[in-house]
Amino acid sequence: MCGIWAIFGSDDDVSRQCSSCLKIAHRGPDAFRIENVNHFKNCCLAFHRLAIVDDIYGMQPMRVHALPHLWMIYNGEIYNCKLVQKQFDFDYETNCDGEAILHLYNHGGAEFAAQHLDGVFAFVLLDTSERKVYLGRDTYGVRPAFRMVEDGFLAVCSEAKGLLGLAHTSTDHEVDIQPFPPGHVETYSLDKKGKAKFQEIKRFHKIGDMPKYETLAPALVDDVTTNIRNLLNAAVKKRLMANRRIGCLLSGGLDSSLVAALVVKNAKELGVPYKVQTFATGMPGSTDILAARKVADFLGTEHHEVFFTEEEGIQALGDVIRHLESYDITTVRASTGMYLVSKYISENTDSVVIFSGEGADELCQGYIYFHNAPTAEEADVESRRLLDDLYLYDVLRGDRTTAGWGLELRVPFLDHQFTSYYLSIDPKLRQPKDGVEKYLLRSAFDQENLIPNDILWRPKEAFSDGVSSEKRSWHHVIQEYVASRINNEDMENAPKKYPFNPPRTKEAYYFRQLFEQYYPGKAPWIPYYWMPKWSKTDDPSARTLKHYK
Repeated sequence: MCGIWAIFGSDDDVSRQCSSCLKIAHRGPDAFRIENVNHFKNCCLAFHRLAIVDDIYGMQPMRVHALPHLWMIYNGEIYNCKLVQKQFDFDYETNCDGEAILHLYNHGGAEFAAQHLDGVFAFVLLDTSERKVYLGRDTYGVRPAFRMVEDGFLAVCSEAKGLLGLAHTSTDHEVDIQPFPPGHVETYSLDKKGKAKFQEIKRFHKIGDMPKYETLAPALVDDVTTNIRNLLNAAVKKRLMANRRIGCLLSGGLDSSLVAALVVKNAKELGVPYKVQTFATGMPGSTDILAARKVADFLGTEHHEVFFTEEEGIQALGDVIRHLESYDITTVRASTGMYLVSKYISENTDSVVIFSGEGADELCQGYIYFHNAPTAEEADVESRRLLDDLYLYDVLRGDRTTAGWGLELRVPFLDHQFTSYYLSIDPKLRQPKDGVEKYLLRSAFDQENLIPNDILWRPKEAFSDGVSSEKRSWHHVIQEYVASRINNEDMENAPKKYPFNPPRTKEAYYFRQLFEQYYPGKAPWIPYYWMPKWSKTDDPSARTLKHYK
């Protein structure tokens, strides 16, 4: 997890703009560099580094002797860097995985490069000989990127907060900040004054498209469950690429338990010289804590239980929303525990690379409301919609809560090859079956003895629910807290005060208030509230649904 920041074509003195990049310093606690580009006086690139691979030559902006006209900053991991080196006979000068992007671009252009990257990434690449700038982001937006463009001014940053306050001096208004769309590459040309002119944007990957790059995963066979096991295992194995200690978030649910089990299995096979650390979080009485303890004992990990009180959770809400840059109800609820456990990991352990189970519910139809899907085809459409919007919700949550404490999150369920294959399976097989969500995924590992059988078949528990006790859920704690702080008059005036996504509950109003303190007028960053489909409820908690355990 690193932080990237760049500006092009500013009318203002670049040196006065550069302090904005310090707003994302938490993303890269190991090193910082900011550089003006030769002969491009109104261009500046900045990089906050979290050193994971190649501690000596991995600093950015990245340049190599063979391609001196290329400058690049990127945040991500390219898992097939050695494969593309061999495939195209590239001569690497570093051990940094990101160098593959430079050589792929030089070989076939920016779109070609993005199509051949097996990994997660957000990059800014400047070709000084062609006077062009390229932006790119991975298929699911696992690595974040925001940009602002107006009248020749282009600015890019890992988080929106790093662009706040920047303004093109020829305008009398603030330039709009937008998330860069996942799975796209965008091209700008720079004129002689360094002004950026938009040229084109192309989508290089669509949800469900099979990848174009070579992979180390085993070849597909006729058996669906074998392919699921092989591809998920390969997704975990490739993500063990790191020179820093690896740990796992472990809620005791199916997704995080499978990921942790595969991490432990592959780490042993690769001879990793330490015990994998696992981390569970919750309030006293948490169902997740108990389930995670059982999994950790089964796997033999160095397990950490991180408890927080109701008061600590409430007190953290402001910082959580500031880091998230979101006011979405379920995102904020689920982020609180993840933010606090990330704080513990950063302050008390040496684990830096953290595995998690994000993406499984969207891909494998794990949300309880999928029981209500009218048809398998409609469930498939909904699954793909969720995957398309992940970067605005669960992926955003996973990135911000960990990056806020200088950690790097890895999410094997969103491996491009795994997701593409899973979506190619008959929609009827991917539906909940016999009252059990993610039945196909569970059955694929049923005889593998990777995790306890009762955990493998444990019913879905929303993260924001599992961190609390069965009798007193986290969302009820929040609702009790806001009840006396938001009055009925506030709710009556909510549509006028907040016409975009007006809050319909006191909890939503409270979150929106906190968001507006940090990001006034930026509500469109979240296009809609995440809510379960095919369900009559005003609350996103799974506990409101009839299929809840």
